[in-house]
Amino acid sequence: MTTTIVHDTTEAVKLCPAHGLYLKPIAKMIISVALPQLKQPGKSISNWEVMERVKSMVHPDQFSALRISKSTMEFIRFEGEVENRAMVKAFLAKLDGKSIKLSGFTDILKVRAAENKTDFPTRHDWDSFFRDAKDMNETVPGERPDTIHLEGLPCKWFAQKDSSPERPSESVLKAVFEGFGKIRNVDIPMLDPYREEMMDKNFHTFTFGGHLNFEAYVQYQEYVGFVKAMDTLRGMKLMYKAEDGKAVACNIKVTFDTTKHLSDSAMKRRQLERQKLQELERQREEQKRREKEEEERRKEEERKQREQEEEERERRREEKLRKREQKNREREEKKNQRKVKKQQAEEQKKLHLKIAMEERKLLLAQRNLESIRLIAELLGRAKALRQQQQEREQAELARQQKAELARLQQLEEKRRLQEAELRRVEEEKARALELQRRERELRDRLLGNLLKKSTAPERQEAELGMMGHAVLGMPYSPPDCQTNLAQAQVNGLSHVAGESHYDGNRRKESSRERSRRHHSPGRDRGRRDGFRDYS
Repeated sequence: MTTTIVHDTTEAVKLCPAHGLYLKPIAKMIISVALPQLKQPGKSISNWEVMERVKSMVHPDQFSALRISKSTMEFIRFEGEVENRAMVKAFLAKLDGKSIKLSGFTDILKVRAAENKTDFPTRHDWDSFFRDAKDMNETVPGERPDTIHLEGLPCKWFAQKDSSPERPSESVLKAVFEGFGKIRNVDIPMLDPYREEMMDKNFHTFTFGGHLNFEAYVQYQEYVGFVKAMDTLRGMKLMYKAEDGKAVACNIKVTFDTTKHLSDSAMKRRQLERQKLQELERQREEQKRREKEEEERRKEEERKQREQEEEERERRREEKLRKREQKNREREEKKNQRKVKKQQAEEQKKLHLKIAMEERKLLLAQRNLESIRLIAELLGRAKALRQQQQEREQAELARQQKAELARLQQLEEKRRLQEAELRRVEEEKARALELQRRERELRDRLLGNLLKKSTAPERQEAELGMMGHAVLGMPYSPPDCQTNLAQAQVNGLSHVAGESHYDGNRRKESSRERSRRHHSPGRDRGRRDGFRDYS
């Protein structure tokens, strides 16, 4: 933790004067400054300005340390420290309930100040913890309230005078805290090189500031020594006074151990892990030694190999010079040979080019001949196809003429049948007229009777018409149409039915004629002449 210079050592309590260590009471206070609500946008209050106003309020006295612990839009909280406890009340009287006026703000800032209560465990805390803990046994050292856990101890203050100032000494630590009672065991985790590699990974060898501070565990044999140490360290900070009289102090964190750090089982477990790590380190050293020997052997082999390679390179160099001379001679010979080959190649190329030109001409002549033959073949095939098409057209024309003759014969036969049908229809029409006369007489008698009984002549006449036609099996029609319809009924067959039958025959005949007209457009005149007699 950060050390501060101490000017007033009157309240210091001896801890271990032989090592220049003392305890000094912590004199801290909490100062809260309530901030006004900012009404103008973009306007802010400077924390530094407020801090300077707080310092001016206690003038001519001064804070030994003043820092901002929390800052919000509603308040600013400062944590101040003074030289001794006697000054705390004087500072509180100057600050508590007072107000601050900042430039540019109409509202005043209310100041509240109170003494800072230290966060330190009490006897009730450790008694309740060890009483309620199920995995603790108060008869076993390390599992009862007998171990103090200290954090933030400066390494330099607990180091041997003739050793490195960055390594604290367990003997110095034991001598310092032995004044409270007989010590059973102490432990400084940062001194154990294997602690960080242990399985639990729960130890932090450098708690505050790297190598500048360390943590330690102090275990007392008696409960009285533990209680005395905790009561003495409560609300205190550690002070170091040098031989020249200058003193500095730092805050330390003191708690009771809740992890059974110095219990026999924990120490045995750490010892076993340490032995495993030592064995592992020994194996690593052995592995490194073997690797080093292997490296040296490899380097020796590489050296020998380099010598052999150097000799080989020298031999190759001589061989290369000899081969170079041989290559020069061969190069001259090859050069002459290439010239001869080049001349031969050019002559051969000219000959091949001439042959290729002749072959090209021959190929073009062959292609022209094949084209002429192909055109002649195509013309012959086209002529044959034209002849075949003309023969098919003549055969089709003969077939159509034959079919037209047969159709005319059928039309003549149908005309004779239709004339016979017309004569039959005329006879049936005469019988229908007789039946119509009889029906009219019957209807007149029925209508006369019904008109006497009904006040709605039209409705009764319609009903009578429906009854009459239902009796005769004919569809109903209005009264003005019934006379004509009745004249057409003869023996259950009407003229309408005959005409429908005749019209059906004509429609069938017309569909056949349209089909033939579609296949033989030149015969339409004959068909029209054939139907002219029946229209």
